[in-house]
Amino acid sequence: MRFAYCILASVIILFSSCHAKQEADLILHHALVYTVDSAFSTAEAFAVRKGKIIAVGKSKDILDNYTSPNVIDAEGNAVYPGFIDAHAHFLSYGRSLFEVNLYGCDSWEAVVQRVKVFETSHPKEIWIRGRGWDQNKWASKSFPDNKILNELFPGKPVLLSRVDGHAAIANAKALELAGIDTGKQVAGGEIGVKDGKLTGLLVDNAVELVSHIIPQASKADYEKWLLAAQQNCFAVGLTTITDCGLMYYDVSAIDTLQREGKLNMRLYVMLSDNPENFKRYLSSIPYRTDKLFVKGVKAYADGALGSRGACLLQPYNDQSGWTGFLLSPQSHYDSLAHMLVNTDFQMCTHAIGDSGNRVILQVYNKYLQGKNDKRWRIEHAQVISPDDFNLFGKASIVPSVQPTHATSDMYWAIERLGPERLKGAYAYKQLLQQNGWIALGTDFPVEDISPFKTFYAAVVRKDAKGFPPNGFQVENALSRTEAIRGMTIWAAKAGFMENEVGSIEAGKKADFVIIDKDLMQAADTTLLNTKVIATFVGGDKVYGK
Repeated sequence: MRFAYCILASVIILFSSCHAKQEADLILHHALVYTVDSAFSTAEAFAVRKGKIIAVGKSKDILDNYTSPNVIDAEGNAVYPGFIDAHAHFLSYGRSLFEVNLYGCDSWEAVVQRVKVFETSHPKEIWIRGRGWDQNKWASKSFPDNKILNELFPGKPVLLSRVDGHAAIANAKALELAGIDTGKQVAGGEIGVKDGKLTGLLVDNAVELVSHIIPQASKADYEKWLLAAQQNCFAVGLTTITDCGLMYYDVSAIDTLQREGKLNMRLYVMLSDNPENFKRYLSSIPYRTDKLFVKGVKAYADGALGSRGACLLQPYNDQSGWTGFLLSPQSHYDSLAHMLVNTDFQMCTHAIGDSGNRVILQVYNKYLQGKNDKRWRIEHAQVISPDDFNLFGKASIVPSVQPTHATSDMYWAIERLGPERLKGAYAYKQLLQQNGWIALGTDFPVEDISPFKTFYAAVVRKDAKGFPPNGFQVENALSRTEAIRGMTIWAAKAGFMENEVGSIEAGKKADFVIIDKDLMQAADTTLLNTKVIATFVGGDKVYGK
């Protein structure tokens, strides 16, 4: 009898041990989880330990097999991988939050009024900086000059950047400090002169002449800017951002704040095309920590379409004889590609016009020589000649695009390009077909930071008021599945991070967002009203109650 009891006890112990629950740091259940795995499958629950997902499945299975002090009932809400912005300016956005906000101004007079209000409330600022004006939204549609700024601020330098950052108005004091006079010339840029006087207009490389002399930020400045940017980004579900074009000292400031535990945003960094950056980074393997990956190099082929700096194959439709310009000689891009092709660093080039894109596509194809996994990127890929689309697929070049550019530019793009050339612009579906994937971003602060606006613009191709009724060039709209992939796993892939983030799968970092709408099913008209309930990075809640 005693022997029988021992056998029974052993069986009970063995049975109990086989079904003992595993410890987890977090369990989320009763959700509609879009895993964004290779099958785009859905699940109900997952468990997290040490910042990584350890199991994904049905709510019953996860709750039966795992235990945790932190259990979240998602109450049926949709859960997606943390959204990834494949092209943005995170640091610049943070800085812009403490400058004059010029977005939405309907006239130059409105711009000046905002500058006056800012100066009154910030009298100790040595420089007045602002960003966001767009002459295309004004009745005149013409560039302003600095006359009134000179009168209002004779002793304080002022630099007001256009929405895209590719043009600016500087007052006389700023021009004086930068040593700019009417005889000054700059390659790849324009300095405005009218009736023998400086107008203050600076386009593309000319902007750098002034911005270069602005005092470098302090550690306190970086902390203020970056933490403010992080707070806003987490609130819209962004957990990883590609910051396009930073100097080595910017990267150092980010790294310091991350190591101090203050900055939790994951960042993929593209270094600015600058010899000082190359000296510090290109002699070794790409720099990597848990939240920082420095692997890209950002170059600029041309300027922006809105300021007519984009380089076109044929003249602008609304400016006879003008084709824009490259920001550097073609030999520069060839030399940069030659230097990078034998490194682990990724070449990423801003190209807007069809000529700018052709130049870079040809250089890339020369060095990449067919299919490859270097993932060299063209940022924006905004206007493409019909003859050049195939150059993306031929050399596995990644198109990194921003859907809200299409719905911001659609009101006036036809004036710049004409109807035929417009057909090859903002052509996201055509670009997707080249390699079977595409990376989506916003280019903030040029556009709004919201990934829901990215999704809406990619899928619906309308503005917030539902214009145009049938959508803008809807033949190039993305499907909902393609748009979600572009904002998650494909954006991760564009930065060589697809094995770490971008989907909700066992072994990956537990970056995810809970939202109040199912983006895959919600009506078009409700998408822009989507709200984030909570955002998590590495299993830690960074936004939400």
